[in-house]
Amino acid sequence: MPSFDHDAVSAAGANDAPWRAATRSAAHDAYLATAMPDESEEIWRYIELGFDLDDYGPALEPGVPLDGDPLLEVSHPAVAGRLVDGYWVGDDVEAAGVTVGSLDRSSSTEPELVESVVTGAGLADRRDRFALAATAFGGDGAFVHIPKGTVAPGVIYLETQATKPGSTSFPRIVIAVDEGGEASIVVHFRSRQEDDLTVVPQIVAALGDNANLSVTVVQNWGYATRALGNTNVVVGRDAALRFAEIGLGGKLARLHLDVRLEGRGSSANIVGAYFGDKEQTLDYRYFMRHIGTNTRSDMFLKGAVEDEARSVFTGMIRIENSGQKTEAFQTNRNLILSDGASAQSVPNLEILANDVRCGHGSTLGPLDAGQRYYLMSRGIGEQQADRLQVHGFFEEALLKLPQPEIAGPVREWISNKFVAAQVAGRV
Repeated sequence: MPSFDHDAVSAAGANDAPWRAATRSAAHDAYLATAMPDESEEIWRYIELGFDLDDYGPALEPGVPLDGDPLLEVSHPAVAGRLVDGYWVGDDVEAAGVTVGSLDRSSSTEPELVESVVTGAGLADRRDRFALAATAFGGDGAFVHIPKGTVAPGVIYLETQATKPGSTSFPRIVIAVDEGGEASIVVHFRSRQEDDLTVVPQIVAALGDNANLSVTVVQNWGYATRALGNTNVVVGRDAALRFAEIGLGGKLARLHLDVRLEGRGSSANIVGAYFGDKEQTLDYRYFMRHIGTNTRSDMFLKGAVEDEARSVFTGMIRIENSGQKTEAFQTNRNLILSDGASAQSVPNLEILANDVRCGHGSTLGPLDAGQRYYLMSRGIGEQQADRLQVHGFFEEALLKLPQPEIAGPVREWISNKFVAAQVAGRV
């Protein structure tokens, strides 16, 4: 297995555009000087990583793709593509003016556009060991370009696989939606249940003025996979972002989301649903930054944990002094379904403007005994009553998904987790 050394940097960057080569070299120097993060850092609070990135060599080429993607069958995409171990597999696709294809090729053919999205979103500013490794050792990736005034003809579907046990892969998806453009994207992350590997996925998006982007990420990593992802989005004037994350898999699955509402009248609606079982850790760090005037955001997440699983949500709404007339809200609700499970929920506000409307709230608790009693008094058995409660709890979030066709399989996967624990007597 290759090591995280200069040879790996050279191999990963064999097809780099000049701007990316310089960024890669600087990130490698910083990587060598940066230790693994730990709980002493606020942004990593509540998390015990229990491994070192150097234990997993970089994936320098794609492995054998996995078969059978159930989400692809229900998405009916207009354009579909695949990343395997961080590398684009197949030809680039162009439909109705929309381009979807290799990040390496796009970095050479449209270097100024790709560089402006990556640097403008601030992803290179992330200085932890994982983000630095992704910049230094990440190979190819996917690039989606929605030109000015173009509406994508249907869903753009990107399947992202990790296939090589003992490796770390760095899938990167870069999305440029130019002025007045519109797109709907589904990203499906997955790996085999038994494969011990690490993934550091990155999604970077820039929305031009009056643009609209909907992204649903379905995180279905295998139970032996550690995933530590970053998503950075910059939203322009009167542009709108809808972002959803479904968290189901992973031994450790982390998402650091950073949305910057820079343009006047920009908005973001964020929704999440996650369910942890066995010994999973699902970790969410969401940052909403209001910079322009008359901006609006709404974060709404629901999660459940059972067995020995644990979840973490820390949300920050920061309103700069330029962000007057902001409206911003965040909500996080959690079900604790077993005595050994735990959840941390820490919503935060940082307000530097004086003409704003803001709110936040979080809850943690078990299933409602009163609701169970009511359902059982109507002739429904105890187990079925609890299943109905879990179903109803998540329904509010699933109905907010930007791509409603995804909700059906997600409902089934969530239900299967809870029913399996009931049958085994774990809840």
